Amino acid sequence: MYMSKKIVFAVVFWTMAVMASAAVNRGFTLVIDPGHGGHDAGALGASSKEKNINLNVALSFGKYVERYCPDVNVVYTRKTDKFVTLHERANIANRNKADLFVSIHTNALPSGKQARGMETYTLGMHRAGDNFDVAKRENAVILYEKDYQQHYEGFDPNSSESYIMFEFMQDKNMEQSVELAKMVQRRTCTSANRYDKGVKQAGFLVLRETSMPSCLIELGFITTPSEELFLNSADGIDAMGYGIYRAFIDYRNKFDKRIVVPFEAPERAAVKSQPAGQERHENNSHEEKNNADNMMVEERTRNVTQPESRHEPESDNEPSAPVFKVQILTSPSIIKAGDKRFKGLDDVNYYMDGRTYKYTVGASENYNEIYRLRKTVVEKFPESFIIAFKNGQRTDVQQAIQEFKRNKNRK
Repeated sequence: MYMSKKIVFAVVFWTMAVMASAAVNRGFTLVIDPGHGGHDAGALGASSKEKNINLNVALSFGKYVERYCPDVNVVYTRKTDKFVTLHERANIANRNKADLFVSIHTNALPSGKQARGMETYTLGMHRAGDNFDVAKRENAVILYEKDYQQHYEGFDPNSSESYIMFEFMQDKNMEQSVELAKMVQRRTCTSANRYDKGVKQAGFLVLRETSMPSCLIELGFITTPSEELFLNSADGIDAMGYGIYRAFIDYRNKFDKRIVVPFEAPERAAVKSQPAGQERHENNSHEEKNNADNMMVEERTRNVTQPESRHEPESDNEPSAPVFKVQILTSPSIIKAGDKRFKGLDDVNYYMDGRTYKYTVGASENYNEIYRLRKTVVEKFPESFIIAFKNGQRTDVQQAIQEFKRNKNRK
């Protein structure tokens, strides 16, 4: 009997350990939701449709994640011009056990009114009439669905009484959702030079139906001519996609406990503009977008050089194994030895990325040594992170760590 209990306990313990290990090893899943689509055009501008703007920016955002975060599973609610119900958009996120849900939309105003800027919403009770108008317009998509009253429990997107439920909802993901929304506003408004209209709450059904941290982005106002021009330009689309990507990196670095080494987003390369009104979703823009991505990679590798200075330059004969370093700060101009900005650190070196001087400490092929070094440096430089070089050029740090592990196992 005693032995039987021990066996049962061992089996239960082993099962729990396997489940915990699987949870730790499961990759991060991001669901990107381009609003509207198909016969639901969304808001209309003078020469373009909201559904296409949403999709263009969503694909731009997703491409940055797919290229620079290979450990992330990117799921789209749609990648083409097709209609997807709000209920199914949320189901896609829930079925994939998403860690994050980002819904992308474009704002609009009635004829004769104009506004500019970007705002990001989290789930909650509308605190102002403008918030209610935005939620009502976005939720009205359910009227395109058959049997929507059964799916949404009698919810009427045009009735203020239907939104009373949001007053009493205690979203367990609210804190992280608000943090995400703040990051999106800060990064995207900076990247795309957007007017910051702030983080707000409103009763969006698509957010209510999801079970993970989430936000809904209103990129700008398609009904304002200058905004419509920007929202449809190649450079505007890329700048907004890049800004949301930067916010995603910030979010993961803060909340994803599986990350050992903080991610660093690459610099964004300029993209040539195109006239407004030209649809740029994936059906006709792959070649142009791929060219922009290739330009970015060339810019990042070509400009990693070390001019003459008192700092020790990178060796031209750097070994083929990756070399890890801790990056502590950047500067638009060179910083002299002993400057107080180094906070007493010795053996500080730098490399140049474009016109920016980036300063590092330490250099080792042993990742563990640099990992321990960062733990001592982080007290003085909380934003410091580990970078990697291979053959004298910056390389992806996650891939460098994998190579370090492979080399270590061969020994």
